[in-house]
Formats: sequence, C-alpha cells, structure tokens
Amino acid sequence: MGVMREFNRDSLGFIERAQREYGDIVWMRFLYVPALFLYHPNQIEYVLATNPKNFIKSMSLRSNFFQRLVGNGLLTSQGEEWKRQRRLTSPAFHRERIAGYADTIVDYTRRLTANWREGETRDMHREMMRLTLEIVVRCLFSADVSNDVDEVGATLGELVKPFASQATLKWILNNRLPTPYHIHFHRLAKKIDDVVYRIIAERHASGTDTGDLLSTLLAARDEDGSQMTDRQLRDEVMTLFLAGHETTALTLAWSWYLLGMNPDIEQQFHAELDEILGDRNPTFADLPRLRYTEKIAKESMRLYPPAYGLGREAIGDCEIGGYRVPAGTQVFMFQWVTQRDPRFYDRPDEFMPERWADQFAEQMPKYAYFPFGGGPRACVGASFAMMEIILVLATIGQKFRLELVRDHPVEIYPAMSLRPKHGVKIVVRSRQEQEQNRS
Repeated sequence: MGVMREFNRDSLGFIERAQREYGDIVWMRFLYVPALFLYHPNQIEYVLATNPKNFIKSMSLRSNFFQRLVGNGLLTSQGEEWKRQRRLTSPAFHRERIAGYADTIVDYTRRLTANWREGETRDMHREMMRLTLEIVVRCLFSADVSNDVDEVGATLGELVKPFASQATLKWILNNRLPTPYHIHFHRLAKKIDDVVYRIIAERHASGTDTGDLLSTLLAARDEDGSQMTDRQLRDEVMTLFLAGHETTALTLAWSWYLLGMNPDIEQQFHAELDEILGDRNPTFADLPRLRYTEKIAKESMRLYPPAYGLGREAIGDCEIGGYRVPAGTQVFMFQWVTQRDPRFYDRPDEFMPERWADQFAEQMPKYAYFPFGGGPRACVGASFAMMEIILVLATIGQKFRLELVRDHPVEIYPAMSLRPKHGVKIVVRSRQEQEQNRS
C-alpha cells in the first residue's frame, strides 16, 4: 500500500509532514508506483522549466475519470498535439483581446449583485462559481448559460469530489471497473457534455464568426485541411470550462474569506477603491492603479492556491538534487507547502498583502511562488484570470462589505482543487447604508 492510507487520511497534513521530517526531496511509494515529492524552488524549476521535455502530465491526469472530463484537451495533451492546441488558444488571451473582456466581467458582476440585499446571507463560494462560469462562457464562447448555471455548478461540484480520494483502492477500482459510482460519474459528465455540445451546435447553426476562441477553434485547419471534430472541440471547450472558472472562483472565495478575517486589510482595500474609482465602474485601464487589490489576489493565491499541487511523470532517467530519478517516477510539487515556506516568506501563515510591495517577487527564487504553474505549460489564461479576480474584487468591494457568518466552519477540502468544504458564508453589508448610518 505504501503511503496511500496516510496520504488519504490528511493529504495536506501529510505533504507538510513529509517536508518537515525528510527535507526538500522525499521518496515514497503509492501502491506499486514510485513517487518523488519536491519542495525547493530550484528543483521545481528544473521539472517545469529547465527540462520540461523529460516530463509528461502525471498518472492521475490520465485516469479514466479525468479523461472522461476533459478528454485530450489543452490540459492533458502532449507533444505536437499540445503545441497545436496551445497555438490556437493563446491568441484569445493576448493583452489586446483580454482588454475587451473587462467590461463583460464588470457587467456580469453587477448583474450578480443586483439581487443582493442588506443583511442577507450568501455563500461566496457558490456565488463566485456561478459568476465565473457565466463570465468564461460569455468571454471565450460568446454564449449564455445563465439558465443552466446552477445545475452545471452543482454537477461540477459532484464531479470533483472523487479526486479528493485518489490515493485509495476505491479510486482505482471506480476508475477501472463499471462500479455503481463509475456509472454515476459518467452520467454526471454527460450532463456537462450536453451543455457544451449545445454551445457548439448553436455556433455551427449560426455560422457567425464572433472573433472569440470558439470561432478560432472552428476555423482551425490541420495540415491536411481537415477541421476539428465536435469531440475535439468539446475537449477544448470542457478544459477551459473547468480551468477557466473553478480556479478563479476559488481564489475569489478565499479572498473574501481572508478579507473577512482581516478587517484592517479590508479597510485598506475599500480605501483604495474609493480613491481610484469613486462611484464609477472599474475598467481595464484601472488595473495598474489597483495595486493593493492585486496584492490581495496574489496573497490569497499564495495561502490558498486553487491548484495546491502539480504532478509530472519522468519519461526518461534524470537527476534531481543529486538523486537519480528513473523513468516512470511520479513527481509532485506542492504550492501549498512551498508558498508557505519560512525560508522565502516572513510570517508565512499570515495574510499580508503588503509583502508584495517593491521588488519582493523579483528577489525570491522564481518558483517559490507558482500558482499558475510554470515553464512552457504554465496556465495559458493567467493574465485573464488575474484581470478577472481584480475586477470582480473591485466591483463588489465598491458597494459591499462582506461580513463572515459567525461560527460557520470554513474547512479546506482538497479535491481536484482547494475548495471550502462548507462554503464561505457571509452577511451582505451595503457600504453606502453603513456610511449613512454613521453620519
């Protein structure tokens, strides 16, 4: 069994203890699979950026469940196929293109909060999941899923649950055999498929080139002149469906939690918004001036990285940190641990946005902070995600103060990403009403 049972009992605690007790390079075995945990930025850089051709995506991303979700999309493809997909998707995230998404992000955020009322309770995890799903579908695919968003969000929530128990025999059996849960998982995935295929079919029927990512994919031709099949389109759309909304939603949810826990920081956040924006909507041009808001986003992703670990598999023998690493070794790197390492961060467990002032990021090792991964396979949508996070924080923070519900447990649930198990419950407070009451 190796360390499977201990890892599954408390995965975050396990990866912390492994480094504390054994150092920056830790060997172990999951069942019959050799695994290597890497914690130092230099070793992480070697895998992700210095020698990336020797590493493919890890075994878990090639599991039946993960393949059923995203197929052979940008996240899982390899070699020439990945290069082609990256080449096609990258233009959608160029600076000129994402600038045009800013107004959509603000508009959808205003639509969400239009129904909020003073004193009511909301779950910010659910609210942010709903919002970011609508935004990514509108910006990248020019579609509207407002009628499906609650069902899609709930279904995606169910689909990621089994990924919290990957180091179990149950996970292995459910992936490989037609167990009741295996059948249930595939039925859930089909619900999402139905929405994705509908978006594709509507675009086929309209024949309109809207200049968005879906239009680019539809117009793409292979060297032999053939177009993408609907299945290939589905894999690309599903990958961006998942990667483009859940990680952003989680960063936002954890940001609201951290702001609620730190009223002094929340006060500075509101002061920046009042000074720079006043009553007008934030725009793309405001991003360079919303510096404190950006620091909040960076610090939130440091403490609660949505992707709390990355996995690779060595396809050839190599050497890391003086150790020979045989081909077939599963290599894991953990943002959750490295981004809280006291060698690189003063008071590492504290929420301190101000730490990102001046040249802090440039002075520490590059891979001491890697929420978007790194190297050639770094997140293609990182700039879009940062813009979205800052604009959503600013748009909501202008009008509201979000007060954490007392005694509501906020518990970390490490599934495919780092989720709040019971949500982030808040009480809506109108900043305008609070100001009027003070005066």
